[in-house]
Order: sequence, then structure tokens, then C-alpha cells
Amino acid sequence: MKNLVENLSQLFADFSKDANTQVENGNKAAGQRARKVSLEIEKALKEFRKVSIEESKK
Repeated sequence: MKNLVENLSQLFADFSKDANTQVENGNKAAGQRARKVSLEIEKALKEFRKVSIEESKK
């Protein structure tokens, strides 16, 4: 669970950096990286939800 939360924190940081670069500088490659990370965030959040429910049942 702890690893999952750390991974999510890193993914959010990566997304934020790339999204800001796209917005501020118009960097298209940064936008593409941000979109890719957003898909990884979605998968990680689904996994977090699953693990969180399992942990709460213990």
C-alpha cells in the first residue's frame, strides 16, 4: 500500500511538471508526456481503490 501511494505521488509530480511545461511554454512533447502519465495515474488509482478496499476488510 505504501509503495502504491509513493508511486502515485511520483506520477502526480511528473504530470504536474509536464502539464505546466505545456501550458507555460507550449511544449507539445511535454503535453504528450502528461497525457501518457495521466493514463498511468488512472491505472494506479484503480489499483489503489482495490487495495484500499481489501485493507479495510481486514
